[in-house]
Amino acid sequence: MKVLIAGGGTGGHLFPGIALAEEVVTRHHANQVVFVGTERGLEARVVPQAGFPLEFIQAQGLKGKGFFQLLKGLLALPLALLASFRILNRHKPDVVVGVGGYASGPVVLAAWMLGIPTAVQEQNALPGLTNKVLGKLVKVVFIAFDEARRFFPEGKVQLVGNPIRRKLMDNYLRSHVAHEHFTVLVFGGSLGARGLNQRMVDALEHLGDLKEQIRFVHQTGKNDVERVRKGYADRGFQAEVVEFIEDMSAAYARADLVVCRAGATTLAELTVCKKASILVPFPFATDDHQAVNARALVEAGAAVMFREAELTGQKLAEQIRLLKSEPMRLKQMEKKAGLLGRPEASKELADVCVDLMVQTYGAAGREREPQDAAPKASKASKP
Repeated sequence: MKVLIAGGGTGGHLFPGIALAEEVVTRHHANQVVFVGTERGLEARVVPQAGFPLEFIQAQGLKGKGFFQLLKGLLALPLALLASFRILNRHKPDVVVGVGGYASGPVVLAAWMLGIPTAVQEQNALPGLTNKVLGKLVKVVFIAFDEARRFFPEGKVQLVGNPIRRKLMDNYLRSHVAHEHFTVLVFGGSLGARGLNQRMVDALEHLGDLKEQIRFVHQTGKNDVERVRKGYADRGFQAEVVEFIEDMSAAYARADLVVCRAGATTLAELTVCKKASILVPFPFATDDHQAVNARALVEAGAAVMFREAELTGQKLAEQIRLLKSEPMRLKQMEKKAGLLGRPEASKELADVCVDLMVQTYGAAGREREPQDAAPKASKASKP
């Protein structure tokens, strides 16, 4: 089976695609996965590191743009569609899955026009514009929150959760070590979050009496690392402050409490890793979808949520202090988070991809040239 995964841009879109790809290629030595994204997206770095071939198209977002940016995006669409046709004809995938992001729309649309089985994976409780449109065309829509069901044709929807990367899952299960201090993991997604970073630094002013009892691991993003590192040092706190956490499984394993945004992939990781959390949704997320995502955990008793506009350093400090002082409540939050986890999501998505292939091409899949039997990097792939 050969699967083409389109989209990316941010970790929230990309990492579920990586998780699906890992599941596909580990099932059979002949299975292949190729990604399509944009050069400015996170996929340009992460996909080659994960060992998968990557093709690029020139695509831009349309929603929420000014007039000239919208015009530029519309003009780029025909070229992106043409490039998508070329990529699909070259790789001849059995199934195409869109995971959101700029590249997802043109590629999935082109695949649909060519009669290739298509699916989209919607990570959030409130779907984005691209997936709402594509959902009317594709054969299957995978959702992670039941709230998203109403936006798609009922017969196409499958509630499977968000896939979690195999490396994170495997390493997390092996990473449990006893740690002396109460540890708080802070991060704002793959690109960081300046507002959340500032609230955490402000909170330190109100946690001074706990500086010998509490430790922090803080992912800041590229532009904030030195400022935040200085903030911890000036206040006498022990903290690992980094631009990007490469081994999230180890970070989760050490954490007693997580302070983070409410992106769909982050929430999937929190529930599978069974972590209590303080959620601060990104205030400018499209249609405020992060707040809708977060409510699912809050209503289940697995998390508490603050709007960034209402959150102060003092409030954040009070919540951290409260949860640290109530270990039984923290354990209950962890248990309830675990009840929401769906560790089998990658397997379920891959099973459906196999079904789509068999229904369309038979068990052998789409006919290809003999040299296509083994995976190979495309010309556009980066080392």
